[in-house]
Amino acid sequence: MKKLFILSMILFAAVTFYSCKKFLDLQPQSQGIAVQNASSDSILYKTAQEVESALAGAYSDFKNEYYELDYYVNGDAQADDAYAGADNPANFQIDALKIDAINSNVSRDWAYLYSTIGKTNSVINNVNSCPDAALTADRKKQIISEASFIRAFMYFQLVQLWGDVPLQLKEVTSFSASNLAELYPQLFPPRAPMANVYKQIILDLETALANVQVSATNKGYATKGAVNSMLAYVYATQLPHDYAKVQQYCDAVIGGGYSLMPNYNDLWNNQNKNCAESIFEINYTGGATDGNWGTNMFRGLDWKKFNIPSNDLVFAFDAEGDTVRKNNSIIFLDITGHWSDPNWPQTHYPFLNKWRNFESGSNQNYIFIRLADMILLKAEALNEQGDAQGAAALVNQIRHRAKLGNTPASTQDAMRLAIEKERRLELAFEGRRWYDLKRNGRAIEVMNNAVGPDGQKIGYNLTQNGLVWPIPQSEMDKNVNLVQNPGY
Repeated sequence: MKKLFILSMILFAAVTFYSCKKFLDLQPQSQGIAVQNASSDSILYKTAQEVESALAGAYSDFKNEYYELDYYVNGDAQADDAYAGADNPANFQIDALKIDAINSNVSRDWAYLYSTIGKTNSVINNVNSCPDAALTADRKKQIISEASFIRAFMYFQLVQLWGDVPLQLKEVTSFSASNLAELYPQLFPPRAPMANVYKQIILDLETALANVQVSATNKGYATKGAVNSMLAYVYATQLPHDYAKVQQYCDAVIGGGYSLMPNYNDLWNNQNKNCAESIFEINYTGGATDGNWGTNMFRGLDWKKFNIPSNDLVFAFDAEGDTVRKNNSIIFLDITGHWSDPNWPQTHYPFLNKWRNFESGSNQNYIFIRLADMILLKAEALNEQGDAQGAAALVNQIRHRAKLGNTPASTQDAMRLAIEKERRLELAFEGRRWYDLKRNGRAIEVMNNAVGPDGQKIGYNLTQNGLVWPIPQSEMDKNVNLVQNPGY
């Protein structure tokens, strides 16, 4: 009765104050559910332009705070590649692996991801009803495929961070007193098991694969290469890992017309946007309307920045003699007179160097998926299937571009660690490290042995519970059907 009373009040307020509007967002954006008034005219999108605008709105979320900043905090500062930096207590918690349920980053990331899912749900569920003849049947299929890719991308973030999460695929299209009990589970859903979430992610990606374009000049759009890459990630992440599938989808990417840039610096010098190696890349034109403010969070002398490269990572570069990737990933500057840091001297202070246009409102692109990642993921798949020699050939291909010799690893166990190291050095500050450690069951061991400036263990105390985030307390307060993760 309490649940029905709450829902009744929500619906009553909606009808009272917003009855003149057809499209009502009764739930917070974090729920990812759009509620549409019952009406004789149930068509949401009446023109092709409205549909295209809705899809563009979903794509635009790759330029929100989650992807401009938090994506990298979660993937790198939560791992052993970066310190939190700056002065944000929420980031300090993530860096220290001591996150609580009222962490502001945790709640906003949940909200961002479900907000985008809500946008994709509206597109997927309503595009076929658009009566505009200018929107062809083929374009409708392509739009559904692109929106499905975006939804899968968002759910992959969610399931990696939180484990079991609510699975929302439809919006509520009508409501009345007679269906309140039916609506409640849709508006206030429980968490779905990870296996179900992964099943939906794969279904969305398979839907996308059927009709997305093969390639695009602007690599910020869903293509077969991007979809195949995501399928490879998913099969390498969900348990049990399916390395035959990983190899299958990596092969599709590798054979899809991409090629490594000749020099590692070619990826980061801002002279080769949407290059031959890039698979999924968010494009910025710069300025007030389309500027990437995120890069200003990582480098500059105006205030202490986020994601300061760690001593542990620098030690790893130096131990490998990897000057090419170290110098392209990290730049050391003199910050004397600006701020101090217990991890680095002011005269030799590191910043990220992959994103080099760091002025506010820059036109710096972000590369989210690239070929070298897929080559190393295929190496992992081959090794896990018993082909250490085949894996070595792929690892060496990546190492040779970095002016390094062949990997000395020859056994499966040694190759497993060699690939892990290679991914760390190749993909530093690209948001991959934390998820690589988690999916291979190495996060606890690696993090608890990470070292600081003196070469001594930092003192992380990561446990199994810390491998997933707490459900935001604000969501728990709104939805009695949610169950908190253990340990929070």
